[in-house]
Amino acid sequence: MCLGIPGQIIEIVDQEKNLAKVAISGIKREVNITCIVDEDHPVDSCVGEWVLIHVGFAMSRIDEDEAKKTLELLHELGEAQSELDSMAREPVL
Repeated sequence: MCLGIPGQIIEIVDQEKNLAKVAISGIKREVNITCIVDEDHPVDSCVGEWVLIHVGFAMSRIDEDEAKKTLELLHELGEAQSELDSMAREPVL
């Protein structure tokens, strides 16, 4: 199953390449934010936003309440833990 996980953008890592660092349940990962950047939402305006992350890409913006509810549900279902364990085995940035 493909799983998208909510995360909050905490830092822009490379503005030219649209790379940002996100916090996902305490784990920090680098993701590509190309899919959420446009004229109305430039790269530098993304810090602090919640996004839905899938395979290393921020696919869409979501509001904080939706993000928290989704994370709670995923934890209840046990789906998030296996994804987080997988990410934790990868090198931390």
